[in-house]
Amino acid sequence: MLVYTFDNTLDGLLTAVFDSFFLRQQPELLLAEGEQLPLFADEPHVVTTDREKAERVWKGLEKHLSHNGLHMITVSWLSEERTLNQPLFNFICKVFRQQTGDNQYLSLERNASDPDVLEVRRTCQRVLHEQLRMKQFIRFQQAKDGTYLAVVSPNHNVLPLIIDHFQDRFNDQPWLIYDAHRHYGYYYDASPVQGNVKGTPIRITFENEAAIPFDLSNGKLNEDVLSDNDQLFQDLWRTYFKAVCIRERMNPRKQLNDMPRRYWKYMTEKQ
Repeated sequence: MLVYTFDNTLDGLLTAVFDSFFLRQQPELLLAEGEQLPLFADEPHVVTTDREKAERVWKGLEKHLSHNGLHMITVSWLSEERTLNQPLFNFICKVFRQQTGDNQYLSLERNASDPDVLEVRRTCQRVLHEQLRMKQFIRFQQAKDGTYLAVVSPNHNVLPLIIDHFQDRFNDQPWLIYDAHRHYGYYYDASPVQGNVKGTPIRITFENEAAIPFDLSNGKLNEDVLSDNDQLFQDLWRTYFKAVCIRERMNPRKQLNDMPRRYWKYMTEKQ
C-alpha cells in the first residue's frame, strides 16, 4: 500500500498532488503527520510542503474549475476534518485526470454520484451552515475603552469566512472576535488609517492566555474591563427574550434545532 504523509496544511495537500503526478504515483492513502500507518503499509512518501509547487497546482485548478468549485475546496478545508484529506486529494487529482472537453470539469465538480466529490460538497455545506450560525449567534460585550468583544468556539474554523460580514456591519467601531478553541481572533479598529480609509481586521493571538480579558469558559468579560452600561443592556436583553416568549407556543425541540445547545454558553440570553 502506497501512503503519503503531509503536514496537514492546504499547501501540503496541494504539494502532495504535485508529487503524485511528478512521480507518476497514485497513493492509496493520504495521512496527516502523527496519524498511524496501516499495519502492512510500505515506507510512506513524506511530502515536503513547497509553496511554489502548491501555487502551480492551484493555478491549474483555476483553469479547470469554476469559482464555485474553487470555493468548495477552500471552504471544505476550513472544516479541519481529518476524514476530508483523502476525498479532497482524490477530487483534485480527478480534476487533472479528467478528459478535456466542453464542461467536463464543471460536470465533475457537480457530480454528486462521485463519492469524493459528494464528501467534499457535504463538508463544504457543513462549514457554510456553521458560518451562518456564527453570524446569528455571536454576542458582543462592550469594554470600558469602547471595544466590543465576542468569544466563539465553532466546530469548524469559520472565523475567516465571517469577518467581512462584521466589518461591513460594524465598520464604525472597534471590535474583537476570538475563537477560544483555536486560540486566535480578529481585531478591527475603526480609526481612520491613511486619510479616509478604514482599518482592516487583523489576526491576533495572545502569548499569555492569563492576559485575556474574558473568561474562555463562558465568554464573559472580566468585571474590571466590562463597560458600566453593558451589564444593564445584558439584563434588558434577557428580559426582552423572556417577554417575547409565548409560553403556550413553546417548542423546545424546534428551539434546539434552530439554536443548538453548543452555542448557548456564549449567548447572553442563555446565561
